[in-house]
Amino acid sequence: MKLALCNEVLAPRPFAEQCRVAAALGYMGLEVAPYTLCDDPSSMTDAEARALARVAADHGIAITGLHWLLVRPGGLSITAADAALHGRTVAFMRRLCDLCAAMGGAYLVHGSPGQRLVAEGQTRSDALARATEAFASAGEAARAAGVAYCIEPLSADQTPLVNTVAEAAAIVRSLGNPHVRTMIDTSSAGLAEAEPVDALIRRWMPSGLIAHVQVNDRNRRGPGQGDMRFGGILAALLETGYAGVVAAEPFDYVPDGMGSAAWAAGYLRGLLERAPAAALAASARPAGQAVR
Repeated sequence: MKLALCNEVLAPRPFAEQCRVAAALGYMGLEVAPYTLCDDPSSMTDAEARALARVAADHGIAITGLHWLLVRPGGLSITAADAALHGRTVAFMRRLCDLCAAMGGAYLVHGSPGQRLVAEGQTRSDALARATEAFASAGEAARAAGVAYCIEPLSADQTPLVNTVAEAAAIVRSLGNPHVRTMIDTSSAGLAEAEPVDALIRRWMPSGLIAHVQVNDRNRRGPGQGDMRFGGILAALLETGYAGVVAAEPFDYVPDGMGSAAWAAGYLRGLLERAPAAALAASARPAGQAVR
């Protein structure tokens, strides 16, 4: 597994400084929130995106992927009934797929709870249908770019739409595009799922539908700063052969962004260093074949 840090934790430091700090703390990569780069990320050129990848490489880390996709520009929505607004949102999602590939990233995490709400007067089924249309189009762009577009289940306190891995997996299976996947965010999973996160991982990882993992506590702080115990979570990832990115994504920075990033790095690396030999051996084996 590769440890990454969600880069907004180190904002507003310049991107090169974010890379330097993340590398010094022991992270192997940065997971980039596009809104931290400019007000309209879709206006970036492929050359500018490739330049960011070189900056990261110069500091010994990689841009692993993108997340928190629809913050800027404002007003985007994957559930909008307005055809023009929906079209602009989908075009933005498709452009991010190309930019992710140009940055050297392998995945995009579609969380953005404020941009997938059920509007007043709109039914949940209609909102879900509009969201699925958006994911389908983004998935085709992801296929062309060679990246994975991940639908992120988020807890009901953030959005009424797609709260569990099972709900996200249903959309993924309905689209039948291997470049549309889902992922596990431990904070949301700890709040929304009926089973413990380690059991959730053991149940879903063999399906082949999980392409990414973000780690944070139910209290929105970094891993190790709340009551969730991540030893079992990391063990489950190792036992199921997960070899992707594990990205630290705190929202409540305690004592501050730098301190939160440092704590998460030390905590997670310490757990991995103490991981049982059997789990490490399992992690070297190929993951289970995807089941559609």
